[in-house]
Amino acid sequence: ACIAAYWAAGMSAFDAICHGLTTLSTGGYSTHDASMGWFASPLIEAIAVFFMFLGGVNFTLHFVAFRSRGLGPYRRDPEFQAYAAILAIVSVIGGTLLFASNSYGTAGESYRQATFHFVSFMTSTGYTATAFDRWPGALPLTLILISFIGGCAGSTGGGMKVVRWLLLYNQGVREVKRLVHPAAEIPVRLGAAVIPQRVIDAVWGFCVTYIILFGLMLLLLVGSGLDQVTAFSALATSINNMGPGLGLVVADFTQVNDFAKWVCTIAMLVGRLEVFTLLVLVSPVFWRS
Repeated sequence: ACIAAYWAAGMSAFDAICHGLTTLSTGGYSTHDASMGWFASPLIEAIAVFFMFLGGVNFTLHFVAFRSRGLGPYRRDPEFQAYAAILAIVSVIGGTLLFASNSYGTAGESYRQATFHFVSFMTSTGYTATAFDRWPGALPLTLILISFIGGCAGSTGGGMKVVRWLLLYNQGVREVKRLVHPAAEIPVRLGAAVIPQRVIDAVWGFCVTYIILFGLMLLLLVGSGLDQVTAFSALATSINNMGPGLGLVVADFTQVNDFAKWVCTIAMLVGRLEVFTLLVLVSPVFWRS
């Protein structure tokens, strides 16, 4: 469907096939150096937004919705609701700031660019359509940071996944309530489901390990000679499997030294395999078992 939509919107058959594959897989590779900006087509960008958004959704949820022939599963899923809400909020805020700063000529263009890039970066697709690194204020950094949220669990997106952030938020709310009511038994819920403590512990362990590894690799990149902006964004875009960054890696990694490339290569593997899968291979316990 994505390939057919691109072709109908004006792409050549070759471009439509290549971009259809890299859109739904949230891979982000393009046949043109300017990425989606090469086509200069609001329709093509709208198609990309739609299918990038679908690529960032749990594919099990797509299957359940297909089997039930309705949108009910999407409306009832708390992770999908949070995913859609986050994208809607940051797109509106980003578009408003772009319009207020007169970065683009019209409000429509401002919101179009904001929506396209925030969906692209949060789903870890990495398509670009304009020089986002020249956006005003904290918007370029916000694009990088939102990649840490990523798509839903069971999607093609990278990042830490929306459901983990939801569980961390709910756990934080529970700890605040415990300060007020120390003896209360307050479960962590995700929608109507009570989440077992074992799952909460696993989420905390994942996030702590993720942050520690990120900090260690960031020190290695800065120590290799990269400036802090380039080092941070290069590592963020690698571990979140996104693509574009800021500084020297806004377009590619050709200006990055070989040692930093190796660190980012490891970061890509860590991010794609979600940390523990890779760490277990170097664990003595694994080889003794």
